[in-house]
Amino acid sequence: MEPMLLRTLFRSTVLVAASGLFVISLAAGAQDDTHKRGRKYKSPPPTARIEVTVLRDTNGKPVENAAVIFHLVGDKGNMELKSNEDGKAMIDVLPMGGSVRLQIIAKGFQTYGEDYKIDKAEIGIEVRMKRPGEQYSIYKNHGDVAEAGKDKPSAQPDSPPQPK
Repeated sequence: MEPMLLRTLFRSTVLVAASGLFVISLAAGAQDDTHKRGRKYKSPPPTARIEVTVLRDTNGKPVENAAVIFHLVGDKGNMELKSNEDGKAMIDVLPMGGSVRLQIIAKGFQTYGEDYKIDKAEIGIEVRMKRPGEQYSIYKNHGDVAEAGKDKPSAQPDSPPQPK
């Protein structure tokens, strides 16, 4: 009975091995047939590394914990970082070829905003934050200082009309 048991065991082992090879060959054939279904892989666009340094305008010392906000022009949403103890904030996920609006908000300083073109792989931006200035008032005499290209506003005409 032992030789019969060995023969049966041998046949079942050969059958399992053959079915395993059959399943593996089907799986290999399915991997070769990728052009019929599924999406093609599209690589992401190249990105730029942008490093922003936020400094005080008066003494050039770094501004810590300033909100550095990146708005991609034409896209919704933004990305916000905080400057570190060296006044630096770095981002490396913005796609090249577009524009970014950089906004910096720090307590005790004027808000900064500027648009930049992302045309290089590495961009370094240094921003000098200014203290808030005096609020402009139309009720205060500002002397003869007028902005270029604008006339000085006057509340009354220079000379009253002469009665006839």
